[in-house]
Parts: sequence; structure tokens; C-alpha cells
Amino acid sequence: MAACRALKAVLVDLSGTLHIEDTAVPGAQEALQRLRATSVMVRFVTNTTKESKKDLLERLKKLQFDISADEIFTSLTAARNLIEQKQVRPMLLVDDRALPDFKGIQTSDPNAVVIGLAPDHFHYQILNQAFRLLLDGAPLIAIHKARYYKRQDGLALGPGPFVTALEHATDTKATVVGKPEKMFFLEALRSTGCKPEEAIMIGDDCRDDVGGAQNVGMLGILVKTGKYRAADEEKINPAPYLTCDSFPHAVDHILQHLL
Repeated sequence: MAACRALKAVLVDLSGTLHIEDTAVPGAQEALQRLRATSVMVRFVTNTTKESKKDLLERLKKLQFDISADEIFTSLTAARNLIEQKQVRPMLLVDDRALPDFKGIQTSDPNAVVIGLAPDHFHYQILNQAFRLLLDGAPLIAIHKARYYKRQDGLALGPGPFVTALEHATDTKATVVGKPEKMFFLEALRSTGCKPEEAIMIGDDCRDDVGGAQNVGMLGILVKTGKYRAADEEKINPAPYLTCDSFPHAVDHILQHLL
């Protein structure tokens, strides 16, 4: 399957793949340097909604990753694009650290609900406000629907269960903008000028990273760091192109077999 492909771009997940909170995956910085020494273009795609793109970039730089702002495509960016397209005033259920990415968006008298990872806001009173807006016809926009993610203290609930609760209570369906949506991957690839069949995705989420990428025609590599759990690779069809221990091992495979 891969042998006939000319690999031109690599999309890399961030949280769980290159780092877990403020700790880098061992060897990830050096592996990224090795990947950059080739002819492929590298882009970073993330569903992270608990901090702004600026804060995320600062975190990565502190961890000694050589990454620039224009190489990162986030689900927050995709959500803002949709808000502007629909011209709605959102109730922003996002972490306060993510609010800078929505600067200039009108939020008074909201007529839409936008939900990301917002642990401090996921309580009954706020969710009930969102519920009532949705009952009145406001659209529900989910930045992503990840079931869980990896923190240093273990796995933690993602926004997906809360999005699903609001969908269930109001008989509505959320518009999802982050991974694994096809448009997210296509938008992330647009700056490379590459077609999906010329790209590969590396991530720790079998459904959102690998499954989403493979659904648009990319190859997908699942790494056993971050949120990975045993037998995750069996949860999607087709199975990942490759399952390996970590990002450095994924880079090793690309260098040895795909270039």
C-alpha cells in the first residue's frame, strides 16, 4: 500500500505524541530534527482546546521543540473559522486559557454553543444554560468529541461525553470541527499543497488521529504513548498502517521505508 506512494508531508499530533503536558516524549525532539532533515513537509495538528495557540507554542518551545506558529493547525482555529462563517454569537464553553484565540468574537446575548475541553466550566449550572440555548434553536458546535486524553496523573475525560450529553438532552447533533473530521485534515494539508495520498499522520488516538486521517486517504501511524491503550489498533477499520512504540520509532520507519 505504501510502496507506491511518494511521501511529501507528515502530520504530527502534539499532546500524547510529542509531549504529555510539560514533559516531552523521550527522544521526540531529536526525532523531529531527523524528520526535518528530509524533503518532507511537517505540520502539527491538534485538538487541544485547553490553551491558546500562543500558549501552546510557548509550551513546545520550553520543551525544546523546533516548531513555528504557522506550522500548527488547531481545532480552535477551525472553530473560529466556522463561527465567523456562520456569523453567530457563541457561548464559549472553553478553558479560559483558550479565549485569546476567540479575541474579537462577539459573545454577548449568545445564539450558539461552542464546547471544547473546559473542566472548570463543566458543572450543572453552565451546562444547563447551554441546554436551554440549544432548546431555543441555537446550533451546537463541538471543537472535538474526544472521549478522553492523557494527563501526567492519568487519563481524564475529554469534551466528548459532555457534547454527547447535550446532544442527547436536546435531540440535536453537534457540528464537529476538529479531528477526526475530514475537513480538518484537508485544511491542515492545504498549506503543504499535498494530496492526502502523499501524506501520513502520526498520533496516539486510534479514532481521531489515525482513523480520521485514513478516512481521507492518508496513511496513519498509531503510537503507544499518551492515551494509547492495549488493543486500540483493533478499534478501527481499516487498521492503522503501522502501530509502534513512540514518535521516534514512527520517524525511524518513515526514514527507512517511506522515503
